[in-house]
Amino acid sequence: MERLKVLVTRRWPEAIEAKLHARYDVTLNESDVPMSPGALRDAMLNHDAVLPTVTDTLTPEALNVPNARCKILANYGVGYSHICESSAKAQGLVVTNTPDVLSDCTADIAMTLLLMVARRAGDGERELRSGGWSGWRPTHMVGRKVSGKTLGIVGFGRIGQEMARRAHFGFGMKILVQNRSQVDASILAQTNATQVDSLDSLLPECDFVSLHCPGGAANRHLINADRLALMKPTAYLINTARGEIVDEHALIQALSFETIGGAALDVFDGEPRIAPALLDCDNLVMLPHLGSASLETREAMGERVLANLEDFFAGQTPRDRVI
Repeated sequence: MERLKVLVTRRWPEAIEAKLHARYDVTLNESDVPMSPGALRDAMLNHDAVLPTVTDTLTPEALNVPNARCKILANYGVGYSHICESSAKAQGLVVTNTPDVLSDCTADIAMTLLLMVARRAGDGERELRSGGWSGWRPTHMVGRKVSGKTLGIVGFGRIGQEMARRAHFGFGMKILVQNRSQVDASILAQTNATQVDSLDSLLPECDFVSLHCPGGAANRHLINADRLALMKPTAYLINTARGEIVDEHALIQALSFETIGGAALDVFDGEPRIAPALLDCDNLVMLPHLGSASLETREAMGERVLANLEDFFAGQTPRDRVI
């Protein structure tokens, strides 16, 4: 019996690739670089499933394929704003994601970035590696205290809630929350968090603002020049969600003129392209999209994809269907 054909758009952990090979006729993208729209169209025509990641731009050009063989996009990751929803629906595609399993590690990276930017860890490592450190002195590389400060969390889903736990229980931080829907009081009570009505009312109250909301057109440049101007001049912005949420030009201006204390980014608008002016901002910490980058989490994400494929090909609704 002919096996179902599956295309994987990037290389995955070896253990997951082995499980895919055991179950399906698998095509791997051996070059491990983002596929072109033309290559994705070919994949749609010749495979029963395509397994994309955030680096794949599944535009109408890639998805509007008459008589496509592919009926499911089993996305490796939580966010799916890189998949054109209207085209997926028009093609009758099922789209799934991998929630839950990366919440801990993404919150860990957000907390790492918060600590790094507040305590100038990036500055310190650069100075040390360059041989520029002349020894301890009272005024050297003074940062800001984290414990007891106010953290604003924008988007209070699974990752936002995990960030609140780390900040509240680990550092005694006061938690303010802005979310598009009302958060259940029992969830807020877990970290003694307070939900505020709007982003504009949240920003002036916070020493740190951490973004955990969805990306996509609805939230593009949610953090713009006007909203950066609402932040305290000593406050820090943390983004581990999606790059398009922050207007990078406005952020560069805020960092350059020091109208905010600093920022820390794990995601970028148009990544892996980085706006050159960001590289010149000394009050900015940057990581190369490491939010879910632990072996345990990346394997768990793969297992979730496998489960969604198994459900779909068995004629059942996949547990993580989003479209």
